Amino acid sequence: MNSDFTATVDPIRLFAEWLGEAEAAEPNDPNAMALATVDDDGLPNVRVVLLKSHDASGFVFFTNFESAKGRELLAHRKAALGFHWKSLRRQVRVRGPVTEVTAAEADAYFATRSHGSQIGAWASRQSRPLESRAALEKAATDYAAKYPAAVPRPPYWSGFRLAPAEIEFWQDGAFRLHDRVLFRRHGESWEKTRLNP
Repeated sequence: MNSDFTATVDPIRLFAEWLGEAEAAEPNDPNAMALATVDDDGLPNVRVVLLKSHDASGFVFFTNFESAKGRELLAHRKAALGFHWKSLRRQVRVRGPVTEVTAAEADAYFATRSHGSQIGAWASRQSRPLESRAALEKAATDYAAKYPAAVPRPPYWSGFRLAPAEIEFWQDGAFRLHDRVLFRRHGESWEKTRLNP
C-alpha cells in the first residue's frame, strides 16, 4: 500500500494503483462509485454505479440514457464520482464534464454482458413507473423469446466518459488528521494542492 501518496504527481496513475489495491482488498464491487448528477431544478441525485474502464481520457460507465441519470447527464453534461474503499480507509472524489462514449465502445461493452443482463437492458424502462414485478418479468420473458441468442444493444443504452477536471484523494489518519490531496487539471498538466482534513 502506497503510504506516502501525497508525493505523487500523476493522479491517473495513483487512481489505478488505489483501484488495484481495492480489487485485492474489497469483498464486493471495488469498482462501485457514487455518481452525482443534477436535475433541471438543480436538485442533486446520487446513486451507485460501476466503473467499467478508466484512463487519462476519463472514467467510463454505462446506463440507460432514458433513466433519470441518463436524462440528467445528457441535459447538463457534468457529474461527480465518489469511490469509498472502507477496508483501505480511502476515498477518491472526481468531478468534470461528461461525454457519450462511441457506439463502438458501447457495442463492445454490451457484448461482454451476460445474456440475462442484455435482456434486462431491453426489459427495464429504467426509472419510470412499474405496474408490478410480474410486468417486468413478463417483459424479460418476451425479450428473451425475441432474442434467444445474440442480443443487439438497445438504441437508448450506452455509456458516458467523465473527463476529470478535479481528482481528490483522501486517506484516513489517526485522530482525524487525514491526508487529502487535490489535483486540478490545467490543459495537459495537473496542479496539486494538499488540503486540511
